[in-house]
Amino acid sequence: MKKILYTFLQCVWGLPQTLLGLILFFIYIKNKHYFYHGAIVTERDTVSSVSLGLFVFITTKPIRDRRAENKIPNEEMQKRLLVHEYGHTIQSLIFGPLYLIIIGIPSVIWGYSPFYRNKRERGGSYFDFFTEKLANDLGEKVTKEKSMGKAVI
Repeated sequence: MKKILYTFLQCVWGLPQTLLGLILFFIYIKNKHYFYHGAIVTERDTVSSVSLGLFVFITTKPIRDRRAENKIPNEEMQKRLLVHEYGHTIQSLIFGPLYLIIIGIPSVIWGYSPFYRNKRERGGSYFDFFTEKLANDLGEKVTKEKSMGKAVI
């Protein structure tokens, strides 16, 4: 029942991002797909991951910071990224049509901003930003699995 409600709400309340996710899903139609707590997950050979409503696009090549002392094995990194990205799908349920404005755009700007690069050079984490920290927290709360925490990527 939860998965049906999750899907319904993503398709109605989260329609703008779910439509964008559907377009991206068709672009990656030949890739590996599976379900995770109701979300449709697509693996892709890019360095970044993204969530768009009902759809999660997870990297098979996570970005790594060579300076990171606590190296997380690739398989564990993918699991944690999946929990993090699933947290973004929960944000989509909370913010609905405002998700792209409140979460999506600030998240993209943060990832490409000189502020993040400066923070990373000082040992800060991408996941310190409010959109990313909230995604970690929500993903962990809903899935009961470990997310990215303050991993340096």
